Amino acid sequence: MDDRPHKAHRPSQSGAKAEKKKDKGKGKEKQQGFNEKAFAPRSGRRAEKQGRRAAERDQTRLHVPLVNRTPDDQPPPTVVAIVGPPGVGKTTLMKSLVRRYTKQTLNDVKGPVTVVSGKKKRITFIECNNDLNSMVDIAKVADLVLLMIDGSYGFEMETFEFLNVLQSHGFPKVIGVLSHLDLIKKAATLRATKKALKKRFWTEIYQGAKLFYLSGVLNGRYPDTEILNLSRFISVMKFRPLVFRNSHPYLLADRLEDLTPREEIRESKGKCDRTVTIYGYLRGTNLRQGTKVHIPGVGDLDVKDVSMLGDPCPLPDADSEKRRKLSEKKKLLIHAPMSDVGGVVYDKDAVYINVPGSFTRGNTDVPQGEGERMVMDLQDVGSTLEDRVARSQIRLFGSSSRPLEAGPSRLSGDEEMDEDSDGEDEGEDDDDDDDEEEGYDEEDGGLSGEEDELELSEGEEEDEEEGADQGRSVPRNVRRAVERPGSGTRGERVDYADSDSDLGDGEDEEGYGGTARRVHFGDEDDDVDVDSDDDAELSDDEEAPHWKADLASKALSAYQQHSRRARRKDWIKLIYSTSLTPEQILSDQPSKSTAQSDGDAEDEFFTIKSEATVGRADEDEDRTKDVLDEEGLKAWEDEELLDSIRGLFITGSSSQNGEGGDEGYEDLEGGGDFEDLEAGDDDEAQSHDPEATRAAELAAKKEALKKKFDEQYDDPEGSKMDFYEEKKDEMARQLQINRAEFEDVDPEQRALVEGHRPGTYVRIELANVPCEMIENFDPMYPIIVGGLLPAEERFGYVQVRIKRHRWFTRTLKTNDPLILSLGWRRFQTIPIYSLDDHSIRMRMLKYTPEHMHCYATFYGPVSLPNTGFCAFNSLSNSAPGFRISATGVVLDIDRSSKIVKKLKLTGVPYKIFKNTAFVKDMFSSALEVAKFEGANIRTVSGIRGQVKKALAKPDGAFRATFEDKVLMSDIIFLRAWYSIQPRKFYNPVTSLLLSEKGEWAGMRLTGQVRRDEGTKTPLNVNSTYKKVERPARRFNTLKVPRKLQAALPYASKPKIMKPQQRQTYMQKRAVVMEPEEKKAVALLQQIRALRKDQVARRKGKQEERKAVHRAKAEKEEAKKDEKDKEKRKEYMRVAGMKSKREQEKEEGGGRHVKRRKKD
Repeated sequence: MDDRPHKAHRPSQSGAKAEKKKDKGKGKEKQQGFNEKAFAPRSGRRAEKQGRRAAERDQTRLHVPLVNRTPDDQPPPTVVAIVGPPGVGKTTLMKSLVRRYTKQTLNDVKGPVTVVSGKKKRITFIECNNDLNSMVDIAKVADLVLLMIDGSYGFEMETFEFLNVLQSHGFPKVIGVLSHLDLIKKAATLRATKKALKKRFWTEIYQGAKLFYLSGVLNGRYPDTEILNLSRFISVMKFRPLVFRNSHPYLLADRLEDLTPREEIRESKGKCDRTVTIYGYLRGTNLRQGTKVHIPGVGDLDVKDVSMLGDPCPLPDADSEKRRKLSEKKKLLIHAPMSDVGGVVYDKDAVYINVPGSFTRGNTDVPQGEGERMVMDLQDVGSTLEDRVARSQIRLFGSSSRPLEAGPSRLSGDEEMDEDSDGEDEGEDDDDDDDEEEGYDEEDGGLSGEEDELELSEGEEEDEEEGADQGRSVPRNVRRAVERPGSGTRGERVDYADSDSDLGDGEDEEGYGGTARRVHFGDEDDDVDVDSDDDAELSDDEEAPHWKADLASKALSAYQQHSRRARRKDWIKLIYSTSLTPEQILSDQPSKSTAQSDGDAEDEFFTIKSEATVGRADEDEDRTKDVLDEEGLKAWEDEELLDSIRGLFITGSSSQNGEGGDEGYEDLEGGGDFEDLEAGDDDEAQSHDPEATRAAELAAKKEALKKKFDEQYDDPEGSKMDFYEEKKDEMARQLQINRAEFEDVDPEQRALVEGHRPGTYVRIELANVPCEMIENFDPMYPIIVGGLLPAEERFGYVQVRIKRHRWFTRTLKTNDPLILSLGWRRFQTIPIYSLDDHSIRMRMLKYTPEHMHCYATFYGPVSLPNTGFCAFNSLSNSAPGFRISATGVVLDIDRSSKIVKKLKLTGVPYKIFKNTAFVKDMFSSALEVAKFEGANIRTVSGIRGQVKKALAKPDGAFRATFEDKVLMSDIIFLRAWYSIQPRKFYNPVTSLLLSEKGEWAGMRLTGQVRRDEGTKTPLNVNSTYKKVERPARRFNTLKVPRKLQAALPYASKPKIMKPQQRQTYMQKRAVVMEPEEKKAVALLQQIRALRKDQVARRKGKQEERKAVHRAKAEKEEAKKDEKDKEKRKEYMRVAGMKSKREQEKEEGGGRHVKRRKKD
């Protein structure tokens, strides 16, 4: 470590120090200044180019603003997926990153690993194995992908497949990681390899994509410096919300448990459906109760229950926020249930504790893992769970004087209870709260340490669910007593609490530890809780504290406020937390059944039965509104009261604020601000004058409005925001409104209304899960629980725009099965491809077109428009070549678009008139002809016609008219369109239910079935191709009538000559040669034959010579072209330099400026 050189100091770019330096430097800017003239461009063209470049950079930075639904206070961990082909070093990289963040070494990495990377950031690492199903699932949930590439080998087919899957499902951020670079020994080869791989990587992702280099492996890990650089880059990355994930709830399962009763599994021999719980961080949007979910590789499942749990890997609390860096203790946090962290491994139905070697219980110097501590805690147990339950005690309320015990009933009489309470008072007369609790735990045999931890953990979970940040995690146990006036017995006392909810809302409460008394004021019928302290009686000489003054009147006013609030009904709790009907909610039954509802907290065990609800028999019909008090409304007729609050409205003058007395307004409303009883006189004066505070707030609001108006009036153009900034501001305002709406709502009710928020650690209980998922569970394959929107639960015909992938060699055919990854689902369906025929009809295609989009319609689960998908012909790992066959996007889920197929009906004329013909063999009945009346028909030669009317005989014959006379040999055809519908075939990919996850096989093609079964293709004789033999067509001669011939001019008259009947002299004569003449003729024929052969050979030789000469001439021509090209290039270079010099002279620069720069 000493040999390592020290790094230079890097000044902070953000934070408190950087802000302080900026503030200091503001004064210096005026002294030194920024000389704009020194950096002004010399040429107008260059300035224009710089301005255009800056504008383009700003436009590329802009994107469509999206609402980020992830909460800022408790965001879920960022999912970082490590993807690559086998043997590239994924596990080594994951171990190195986990050790960098947590200083722990994982021996066996399985499933997700969550670590704390910063004060407000957590990271979940997950390794993706070499399986196409896992790649598709990881691409749907990963926020950042570390794409590992073997530098010594190059890109592999799996890398390109995964990148194309990413493009279809939203394309999260990708960082390339090159490994195995230590296998390249030559530096020049290493540089060239890095350059080539970076260029190809930038082509696939984008120009400038980040690429890291890992040189080698040291001690089973990558070098710490390289891992440090990579981890820093990961920690500071920001992620944009992706559209699909921003509208769907989902979670990446950390672990899985089977809750099915063992007896049921034994009786069904393991073949019954299971009840499974899945744990994980919720991501995306809120998960509502009753939402249906889909697990890719399993299917659609019903959610039985969703509950929020404590965070297993929490972010640092507020104490560590004061530090700039994350403390070392927080760095050790790691959550990896499926891996061997601390010697504990969670399986599907058990927890395994691995204690390697031997260890000593008394050796506290050696750090012990979680598993060792668990084993030793199990060894320390001295009693069974039943004994501890029998000895356990429960305190119903925070103010209960004595807890309940699980023994025999002690409610035999009031005397025994009074005796117990007397004994309790004698034992704990003047002790403090802490002393009382400690003495109770020691003397009375209270809860053991483990049970205390259990109570604390349950309390923490309830606090988390209720979202209470009240400053103390456990309610105070106040068990002090004051002596009642006129009573000498110490057993009769008054219970006190910190708030109304600590003692419950009932009138007569009796605890098991003693009787609870209430204080009466005047003639009031109801009892009121009174706050008190240790000093029960004060002498006249002692000066009472300020907050103890006039306790009776304060308690009375507090009770009146409480009774007024109790009259209002909590509609959210009545609707969502109870199973009452609307009629019961509108009636008085909710007040009667409040104590029986299981959603009430422990401090609401008893409820107040107010006189207003009991005594009012004739209630108004409209029960959704509070009953108006007519006597109370008369107070608003007082003009003084109206003048006193006139300043609170925008139309009133601010000078009236604070002048009039507003005590009457406060008394009427019963609201008021809470008093700080421990504060001094100054604070008391401020608390009694809330109008001054309201007036100040109103003045500040008016000042802000005035300032905004002045800005818009002085500079109307400057105050205008562009579309992008306006949308962002609108989204921010809406987000703030949503947060403020649910700010004071109870977390349980909030979860019922809006669902569980992203970032919470939830436990999802699923019912009717196939048993194969548990039996064949493998933690190396990710389990994703994706929430389905209500529209996505139904099935129908989906229309998509699809394009065959350019690297997929085979053509896609209509009605061939195709595996689609659409939304959360992966399923097999049968699509029909089509094209839009001039916006008239959707015409079916038999095959997908080359390098062009087309439409596809299939039966399957409905998805929202603009949802991307990718298609595969096979998911098997043994499939050769590129496996992604097509990509596309969902267009519409409208079922009205019909796909039509071309249908040609043919017929022949059997009777022809001038422009009319009788056609047969096209239809089989007169009814069919009636359907096609008026349809357009045509002949092969192009003569167009129309169907007119059916004929009586033969059946199916009809009369048709044409634009010209047709021939008997013409074939007449009618082009019609036949409507077709896709087949209702939906086969979900259930790869997680198999023992071999990559061997899922769906519907096979007919040829593949025949090949697997070894059967031959059936041969239909009528379908075989035959040689077409068309006989020569014989046309009749043209006959022109004689009258017409006589009227025609001579040039147009047909020149027809009769054949000569007699033979001529040349035909008649006979030639008889002599023997010498015959010999002479034969000799001449031989000479001609020899001459002919000689000429042919001479021509062949000449052609060969010409070919050689032609090749030589082409060579010379090519050389000449090269020389001409070089000459033109040189000429253009000189001309370009000349024009450049002339241009610089015109701009005022020229060669002299350059010389001055060099000097």
